[in-house]
Amino acid sequence: MINKFRRYVIAFFESNKDAVVISAIAAGLHPLLHYYNTNFGQVNSLEQLMFFIGLYLVFPLVLFVLTKLVFTYVVKSATLGSKVLAVLNTTAFILLLLLSTFGLDTFHTLIGIGVGVLLGLLLHKHIKKVIILQLLLAGFVFLQLAPDIKKHFTYSNDWMVQSDAIESVKFKSKPNIYLIQPDGYANFSELNNEVYNFDNSEFESFLKAKAFKLYSGFRSNYNTTLSSNTSLFAMKHHYYNSPKPKSNELYNARNIILGETPAITTLKSNDYKTFLILESPYLLVNRPKLAFDESNIQYGDIPFLSRGFELKRDVNRDLEAAIMANTSTQNFFFIEKIAPGHIANSKASSTGKDNERKDYLNSLELANQWLMELIELIETKDPNALVIIMADHGGYVGLEHSLQARQKQDSRDLVYSIFTSALAIKWPENMSPYDEHLKTNVNLFRVLFSSLSENPSYLEHLESDDSYAIIAQGAPFGVYKVINAQGEVCFESYQN
Repeated sequence: MINKFRRYVIAFFESNKDAVVISAIAAGLHPLLHYYNTNFGQVNSLEQLMFFIGLYLVFPLVLFVLTKLVFTYVVKSATLGSKVLAVLNTTAFILLLLLSTFGLDTFHTLIGIGVGVLLGLLLHKHIKKVIILQLLLAGFVFLQLAPDIKKHFTYSNDWMVQSDAIESVKFKSKPNIYLIQPDGYANFSELNNEVYNFDNSEFESFLKAKAFKLYSGFRSNYNTTLSSNTSLFAMKHHYYNSPKPKSNELYNARNIILGETPAITTLKSNDYKTFLILESPYLLVNRPKLAFDESNIQYGDIPFLSRGFELKRDVNRDLEAAIMANTSTQNFFFIEKIAPGHIANSKASSTGKDNERKDYLNSLELANQWLMELIELIETKDPNALVIIMADHGGYVGLEHSLQARQKQDSRDLVYSIFTSALAIKWPENMSPYDEHLKTNVNLFRVLFSSLSENPSYLEHLESDDSYAIIAQGAPFGVYKVINAQGEVCFESYQN
């Protein structure tokens, strides 16, 4: 095999042909594989694959072939054509790699063109060596990407299978349900501690006046939007599904959250119409197959190179329109807004622990205003609804940046700052909920469905109220239980 490959390389070097096709493929293949390797969870749909093949491979190929034809039959200068093709190769490679890494703006585009042209002119006599190097880089990245590709085709949802027949439960009460998720909203009990040190009494009084019950000490089981919502809608622990050391996302999370989860299938089996009302398309960027009946964001509105935050919708306005258009059905609304969010994602973008706290609390006040307006809207349009305000995780206040959640933390308040999540519920007056079991996100729907069916037997299969983190610093890489079911901070390795 090695000798055969060696013969191909030697033959390629000794050939007098410009190798237009291989030059075009080499220019785009490594940037394409790099983009997939670093963003696989955001681009793992067939529709996106076809687009990226067109952008990274087909478009350079057409451009290179047309350039070759022009210099062969119009300009009639093989030497000049060879130099231009070398410049195209290096320039396309750099621009596509920049696109995969930073995105392209005017500054990066001009820099990329300048460097690409310069390298092409300097290396045009050695362009075949450059092409081999580009292909080798693509091969190295492919080896890193291979486990994700394998997982994509072998992934199983068996872990979501429920321990009982809860998906066949029959509700005795069917109010419209509004699940409102303010991203990163810390629990009211934690906002009073030394880390947050925030007086939220005005908003808490508003909620109580609107007949909301506030659940002190509630927290998430996982510390990111994707990992938390995956366990929420699956009603099961996933334990991060054997994460890779450099991966920042739970694999297949968007497909699970917005797909045929036990929570959604149970609601549909009870004749609920399901609505997805999002401020930004973060959950939609990889174009998952939606099990929700309606969404306020369509795939045609989302750029293929989207990171999920370029588009912003007015969720209150979209929700009002959905309510008014669906007055004759039982409805479930999942409403998500990136507010208040959390502190900076990385050390480079952080303004320091104190400033990050101030920014978070300013965002919290804006989130309170939004929530009050949203609750007033629901109360006016649907006064008998069941309304749940539940965050996905905490605000990470007390840390310099959110990636420090991957470091082993010894402080109780810092660990809770990551996992704390607000929960407030307005139960219909005629309901007697089993809400003493509400401790963490993973059990929210099981408690809700038990309450709506007035059947406590489903509570016999509650998931453990443990919280888990992926730790990469301060301990061997792996998944660790950091808060146990009793709410005590701990540090125990989780073994599959």
